[in-house]
Amino acid sequence: MSSGQGGHRLSSTFQWSLTDGGDPAELVAEFLSSAGLRVRNLGRTATQVHPTGDGTPCGAALYVSAAAGSVMAGGAVGPPTPSPALPDVYAVVLAHGSSGPEPAGASASALRPGATPSPAALSSRPFSLEPWADSWTADDHARAVALAREAIARGDIYQVNVVGHASAAYTGDPIPALSRLARLAGARYGGVLAGDGWAIGCASPETLVEVRDGRVITRPIKGTRPATPAGRHELLTSAKERAEHIMIVDLERNDLSRLPGAGPVRVDQLFAVREWSGLWQAESVVSAPLDGDVDLASLLRAVCPGGSVTGAPKLAALDEIARLEPVGRGASMGALGWIGHDHLDLGLTIRTAAADGDRLHVWAGGGITWDSDPAAEVAEAAAKAGPLRAALSSSAVTAG
Repeated sequence: MSSGQGGHRLSSTFQWSLTDGGDPAELVAEFLSSAGLRVRNLGRTATQVHPTGDGTPCGAALYVSAAAGSVMAGGAVGPPTPSPALPDVYAVVLAHGSSGPEPAGASASALRPGATPSPAALSSRPFSLEPWADSWTADDHARAVALAREAIARGDIYQVNVVGHASAAYTGDPIPALSRLARLAGARYGGVLAGDGWAIGCASPETLVEVRDGRVITRPIKGTRPATPAGRHELLTSAKERAEHIMIVDLERNDLSRLPGAGPVRVDQLFAVREWSGLWQAESVVSAPLDGDVDLASLLRAVCPGGSVTGAPKLAALDEIARLEPVGRGASMGALGWIGHDHLDLGLTIRTAAADGDRLHVWAGGGITWDSDPAAEVAEAAAKAGPLRAALSSSAVTAG
């Protein structure tokens, strides 16, 4: 594989899967700490000096699957992933310097400047994509929404996110397709992460957690409408969407308040409307100062999986997700981003696709409340998946 650009090279990797056992939050924190990143006291990032000598680490890309996040939270893991070739936790450390050995099959792109995707090509043939196959029908999806409403009526949960999955067989190199997806408008976390025989493309607009200048920040997104004047008005005036959003803001406030070393939690912005690839979405900003030592493992346990893709209460919502969804969430609804010497920034892996040896996978869904209409929820999930499928299919020789 080729070296990273801009005077950086891949130094070492960490990989963990559900079958490995142990505490994935502690294991990846120990790996990154041993690699020279100060992840045992993230509050120090506000004043951290950057080491620049040849071979010293400049940072790491980090990926956490939805299933690994559930393990970190102590919740139900759910059904098996449809893409078992992907690990559940993966970290790639980049070091200063342009020479030296690199781990086979590892790369990161656009997660930080200067990194480049270069996984082992799965095929030299032109990229082609067969028709998409959904893991459930629209009726099955609507039925899951109805069952979620029944759980809300029983008082088991207040809200739950229900996610569907689709896949398509492909031939050729999937990296250009995943890179197109990563460039979708509004992708705050646009990038590609690849390993041996797998790759992830992310176009997420949502911050799972950021640590910068002595504060920990999360930016939950909940509430979606078409990016038209009428759609914006509908989103701003929807009592259902605002109630759903505020429940998740409260959950995120609780997540940060449980973080050891964090000070008083505040809501800096509530229900701000942003645009992502033809959709309006409502976003809030929740933050807290880091007054004491904050360890990466504790941070991951506090925020994973993201509340906007689980529901409230989080552990009860994970139970419902495991009951309702036919396949696992794989690379979606997890975390992907960058850990540097002066900041940490992980996106929530919504608007995310994954490639294994022969199939591309996408996931999409939405939050269910008592006021949810099953048909509308099915349509919302399709609207979210549409730009992903279009980006992955663009310039492909589509079979069938």
